[in-house]
Amino acid sequence: MATTSSVPGIDLGNGVAIPQFGFGVFQIPPGETADAVRVALDAGYRHIDTAQMYRNEEGVGEGIRQSGLSREDVFVTTKLANDAHGHDNAITALEGSLRRLGTDYVDLYLIHWPLPKRNRYVETWQAFEEILKAGKARAIGVSNFQPAHLDELAANSGTTPAVNQIELHPYLQQAELREYHRRHGIATEAWSPIAQGEVLGDDVIAGIADRHGKSPAQVVLRWHIQLGNIVFPKSSTPERVRENIDIFDFELSEEDVRALGELDRNQRTGFDPDTFNG
Repeated sequence: MATTSSVPGIDLGNGVAIPQFGFGVFQIPPGETADAVRVALDAGYRHIDTAQMYRNEEGVGEGIRQSGLSREDVFVTTKLANDAHGHDNAITALEGSLRRLGTDYVDLYLIHWPLPKRNRYVETWQAFEEILKAGKARAIGVSNFQPAHLDELAANSGTTPAVNQIELHPYLQQAELREYHRRHGIATEAWSPIAQGEVLGDDVIAGIADRHGKSPAQVVLRWHIQLGNIVFPKSSTPERVRENIDIFDFELSEEDVRALGELDRNQRTGFDPDTFNG
């Protein structure tokens, strides 16, 4: 079992550190979220990732309160709903999130999708800058943004996103986008880190898992950590929640990492950010 101190933090460049390993609540039903969050926090997680579109922010807040931890001990991320793009909408939407979470700030607020055909993400980002200055979010970032979208933000604002949360797993490694992040000081977060389970039957991953005495999921999550990605797997099964974070007692070899790097298929499990306009 991992201890809180064993989970490394990543500096977001403004004095805010984000735990590199967290717990995602996507697709966890609202009525089950509080229990799932409490189990995760008991297991050593200190980073919870939710979104307005998940409709379970209230459960996240309740789970944190039930854990007995102080608000300052838990890093909370939420994301702007797709129907709330626009300056005033983004500010109003965050106020709703804060009310549902039962807090007066979030640690990280993300634009969930760029929605390029709607073309309001620059205006929305300018509202995010105001939210940051007001202290309602300790850091701001984006999710599913491609280099062209990030370039557009850079040309029309003075704030670089602290984070870009993207689909990322051994079958979709996004090397070009990750390199863009590295050059511009943007932290990479991985959603769908095990490709919704699709990579777990891969023979290469299974072989590495056997050599280390770990599960395939633990190998993939460890791979993310060693690449420097922020990762937050989702599970509502307590045993799996505890297993997922138990990855800080082993290290993949250079050969392991190279073998995993050769699995890239450019294969998405989710939407393409260049065409999705949800």
